[in-house]
Amino acid sequence: MKIPSSIWTLLIGVVLTLFSLWYGQNHGLLPTAATDEAVLVDGLFNTMMIVSTGIFLLVEGVLIYSVIKYRRRAGDNEDGPPIEGNVPLEILWTAIPAIIVLGISVYSFEVYNEIGGFNPHSVHEAPISQESMPGSAIAATLSGIPPGTGSNGNEENFDQVMENPATEEIPPRRNAPGVGSVAPTIGGSPEKAGLPPELRVNVTGLQYAWLFTYPDTGITTGELHVPVGREVQIDMTANDVIHAFWVPEFRLKQDAIPGRQSEIRFTPKLVGSYDIICAELCGPYHGVMRSQVVVETQAAYDAWVQEQLVASSETLKQAVALNPGDLSPDEFLSPYTKDMGIEPEMIHQVHQLHKFSQ
Repeated sequence: MKIPSSIWTLLIGVVLTLFSLWYGQNHGLLPTAATDEAVLVDGLFNTMMIVSTGIFLLVEGVLIYSVIKYRRRAGDNEDGPPIEGNVPLEILWTAIPAIIVLGISVYSFEVYNEIGGFNPHSVHEAPISQESMPGSAIAATLSGIPPGTGSNGNEENFDQVMENPATEEIPPRRNAPGVGSVAPTIGGSPEKAGLPPELRVNVTGLQYAWLFTYPDTGITTGELHVPVGREVQIDMTANDVIHAFWVPEFRLKQDAIPGRQSEIRFTPKLVGSYDIICAELCGPYHGVMRSQVVVETQAAYDAWVQEQLVASSETLKQAVALNPGDLSPDEFLSPYTKDMGIEPEMIHQVHQLHKFSQ
């Protein structure tokens, strides 16, 4: 009994659909989802995997079938029959991808909006002048103009932060008027718009390290610590060139831009240590610009804060001693920076770049 081609087509379609649905949910390509926001991103990624797996199997299956079915037979030297175009078929295979792309675009925008990526309140109108050009804003930051000429959330505790020797050369975080978006923002859900975060951390990217400052306590460290289950807001800028703050397990990535403030909000949900990676080519040592974000229980986080406060107090008292003169800057600073999670190699690289810039 010969099975009709329509039945074969239906069976193949069912098998492809079931396999695509299964693989799209079990591909294992993503790392652990460690924040509440990661679930939304994973749902979008899984949907795209389902669609792309089905299309791939369908297209490749048709190609392989055609190569085998319509291969040239031995002794057949005739030309193939002339076949004219099929307008309904061409419309179909044009319309289907267009609908898929449109659907994924709408879904992507919804996810982007859910994690706070679209915030019309962050766009403002500003008069265009020489001082409001993006280049001059960056130049002002790099030239070390004192704070007070601009204002945003990251400058509120600037004076206190600047008192810390570890951050004395970090320029003030300021807006770049005239370029539209004041502070690129991602991570805050719409229902939490306007509400203050439970924890705020200021982040500065520089070649080739991350510095984290907690405005509420004045702690500055090279390793980010956050409590599990609490919403965290990262206000960031860059000291020299564009960097990108990326934690794969959080599914969030944001650029750190000289002269501008960027923002990320997230709510960690899994205790553990995760890599912070610079995802923007920022120089010859870009590959080593890594740090850690430690998600811990509230009790462990409180204990860490107390340890840092005690260590900072003792370190500042010891740091007033003069360098005996036979130690290089990185050797002299290494005992103090070790407590902050900053490797001596980073201090050496920064020192070399500082001498080169002079």
